[in-house]
Amino acid sequence: MAEIIVPELAESITEGTVSRWLKQPGEAVERGEFIVELETDKVNVEIISEEAGTVQELLAEEGDTVEVGQVIAIVGEGSGAPAASAPKAEAQPTKEDAPAPAEATATADERTLASPAARKLAREKGIDLAAINPVDPMGRVKVQDVEAHATAPKAPATPAAPAPQVDDGRVTREKMTRRRQTIAKRLLEVKQSTAMLTTFNEIDMTNVMALRSRKKDEFFEKNDVRLGFMSFFTKAVVAALKKFPYVNAEIDGDEIVLKNYYDIGIAVSTEGGLVVPNVVDADRKNFAEIEGSIRELAIKARDNKLTIADMTGGSFTITNGGVFGSLMSTPILNGTQVGILGMHTIQRRPVAVGDNIEIRPMMYVALSYDHRVIDGKDSVGFLKMVKDLIENPEDLLLGS
Repeated sequence: MAEIIVPELAESITEGTVSRWLKQPGEAVERGEFIVELETDKVNVEIISEEAGTVQELLAEEGDTVEVGQVIAIVGEGSGAPAASAPKAEAQPTKEDAPAPAEATATADERTLASPAARKLAREKGIDLAAINPVDPMGRVKVQDVEAHATAPKAPATPAAPAPQVDDGRVTREKMTRRRQTIAKRLLEVKQSTAMLTTFNEIDMTNVMALRSRKKDEFFEKNDVRLGFMSFFTKAVVAALKKFPYVNAEIDGDEIVLKNYYDIGIAVSTEGGLVVPNVVDADRKNFAEIEGSIRELAIKARDNKLTIADMTGGSFTITNGGVFGSLMSTPILNGTQVGILGMHTIQRRPVAVGDNIEIRPMMYVALSYDHRVIDGKDSVGFLKMVKDLIENPEDLLLGS
C-alpha cells in the first residue's frame, strides 16, 4: 500500500487546490503514471503514483485545498478495474452504529452519485444523500454539499414559512480559482506595501516598424520564428537596466538588492488569469532567441505546462496591453520587483515633426516603479532610454 502525498513544489508554495483527479477508486495505476492535477498559485502540477496498483481511496475532493506533505490518496495492491465498471456497493451500517434515517434510505444512497468521503460524512450525520442538492452540475454529491445541507436552517413547521429565494437570472456567481485568488491577493499586497508611481512617455514606432517590415521575411526564413516588437522592447529594457541598475532591484528588509542578471518577465494572458514566465538571461540572447523563448513560454502558459522554474526569479517585467487595444494604463508591479514596463496599442495620430505636423504610428509606454528605491531621475531616464532605442532600432541591432 502506498500513500499519494503532495510533494514539495517550490519554496514559496505551501498548498494547492485539487483541480482534477485523473484516476478514480477501483482504477489501476502504473508506477510513474499521473494520478491527480493540482492548481497552485503559479502553475498546474501533475502528481504521479510512486507505486503500481489500484486506487483504493481519494482523501480530497476536487476543489479542496491541500498542503505540502498531506496524504490525498491511497494506492493498494491489485490490477484494478476499468473506469467504466460499476462501483462496488459499500457495506451498509448496522442499526447499532448508524442513525435510522440513513439506514432507511440505504438503497437511495447507493443510487446517488457521491464521493466516498461524502458518503462517509452523510452516514456519520444521518443524512439522506438523495435529499442533498449538489453544486456539481453533473449531480455528484461532495463533502461541501453534505456540510452545507447539515448546517442549513430547517424550515419552520408552520404554514407561514417564507418562500425560498429564487434565482431570477440577474446575477451569476462563480468561485474564484486559486490562481485568480492569488492574483487578487498579491496585487492588493503590492498596492499596499509599495510606494508605486507611474511615469509615461510616447514612442514614435515609424523606424522600428519599417525595419521589421524589411527584415521579417528574411528573419523568419533564417530562424523559423517571427520577428515581433517584444524582442526590440526586451533588448531596449536590458540596455536601460544596465544603465539604471536600481530599476533592476528589490527591497529585502532594510537592504536594496541589485540584480546582476536580466531575467525579463513577459506577461501572458491565459484563461486562468495573467501569468508572468521569464526569458532567462535575456542579455545573452539575440533577437531570434528572445522571440523563440517568448513563443515557447506563451504556448506553455496557454497549455498549462509552465513549470515553477519558468515563473520564479524574474528581475523586471514587460506587459503588453496593446494586444487588447489598451491605449494607456498604469501597470501594477510584479511581486518584489521595483519596475514594470507597460506597452500599449499603436495608434496613428498627428505629431509635431520639426516645424511640420505628420501622421505617425505612436505608442504610449508606462513605467510603474517603487518610489522607495527609484527616484524620478532614474525612472524618467530609464523610460527615455527605452524610447530612444526603439525610435533608433539600428542601435539595438549593433549592440546585440
